[in-house]
Amino acid sequence: MEKTLGSRYIVIEGPTGVGKTSFVDLVTKDFKLKPVYEVVEENPFLPKFYKDMRAYAFQTQIFFLLNRYKQQQELFQHELFSTGIMADYMFEKDRIFAYLNLDENELVLYEKIYSIL
Repeated sequence: MEKTLGSRYIVIEGPTGVGKTSFVDLVTKDFKLKPVYEVVEENPFLPKFYKDMRAYAFQTQIFFLLNRYKQQQELFQHELFSTGIMADYMFEKDRIFAYLNLDENELVLYEKIYSIL
């Protein structure tokens, strides 16, 4: 008997390093879901952000926002109705991180971009 889940889009969220990606790997194989992973390594600003958060927060955040948006758009256009999906991040967390890392002027611009997306 094939295992199934009632939801078509499931998100596993939590702090960095707790095993979200590993958990998604296990569950997606067992339930034949499409895994979706947060792409962190492609952000060219991230190493600079960790060295000087204030100077690189905006660039880092906008890169993540646009990358996540593109990834989610591709999912919804092609696969949401054909197979279940499990992700190791929640799109909405982007905004939470923005409010933690951006100054007031950067947040205004971030919110304008976010609302367009």
